[in-house]
Amino acid sequence: MKVYHSTEPMPVFRNAVVTIGTFDGVHIGHQQILTQLKQEAARINGETVIVTFHPHPRKVVAAGQTPVFLINTIEEKIGLLEKNGIDNLVIVPFTEAFSQQSPEEYIEHFLIEKFHPHTVIIGYDHRFGKGRKGDYKLLEEYCDRLDFDLKEIPAHVIDNSTVSSTRIREAVLEGDIEQARSLLGYDFFFEGKVVEGNKLGRTLGYPTANLQVGMEEKLVPGNGVYAVTVVLPSGEEKQGMMNIGVRPTVDGTRRMIEVNIFDFNEDIYGSTLRVYVKKYLRGEQKFNGLDALKHQLAIDKENTLRFFTSSS
Repeated sequence: MKVYHSTEPMPVFRNAVVTIGTFDGVHIGHQQILTQLKQEAARINGETVIVTFHPHPRKVVAAGQTPVFLINTIEEKIGLLEKNGIDNLVIVPFTEAFSQQSPEEYIEHFLIEKFHPHTVIIGYDHRFGKGRKGDYKLLEEYCDRLDFDLKEIPAHVIDNSTVSSTRIREAVLEGDIEQARSLLGYDFFFEGKVVEGNKLGRTLGYPTANLQVGMEEKLVPGNGVYAVTVVLPSGEEKQGMMNIGVRPTVDGTRRMIEVNIFDFNEDIYGSTLRVYVKKYLRGEQKFNGLDALKHQLAIDKENTLRFFTSSS
């Protein structure tokens, strides 16, 4: 997959089949669009082109409001789209000036002039231009005059509810990992750098890697204990359990992400780990002392191992 971080200059794509969106999560609804994109490109001997934006548009147009937690960093999104077999990814810098284009300017001077599409495929809820006033109906008005085909992909529905990035974010924050997995089509994951902690876990017999997530708006699960799979710097995968929270038993105040990696005892400070969240085990609790906490950690590990045994 070729990745472009600007539209200046833009190559001439062969029979470009284009879709546009933020694609946060690259979830099963997005994957439905990608499948149509690839099928159409194969039919006309064309190239697939995904156009996305960085930073997330809401970070620009709704600056100062409640931040949007993102399912994927831009690097994670690139990896997921590449796995889906896309030919070209164009990452457009989303600026205040870009957001002020009228829908008509967006179509004529951005979509058509930059990409010369043979076919445009969009999701049912795609909006564009200033105030998000552009939609499928407006694109339809331009089809014949500007000579491109247009297709709209309907909503993907699971359990009588539309699959959406918002629904996935809510599931992850609530610890509903099974729901998130069913909507994403893969295990929710995040990456973090291993930083120094106070080594309390080591004294209890459960040493942890304390993770610092690099992107402030990157989504992480809600507080609690989880069964996880950890990808080490070597690429090796290990099972483990993760605690997210403020550690009330020791009067903690700062939210931390701590991962106890099973059967592993190497120095990995400064390394980046990828954590796949497999199952929510329990909520964060305050225990009557470290002995009670240590007892619960033994139960957590037993439950984690039981989960992995039953799901293998």
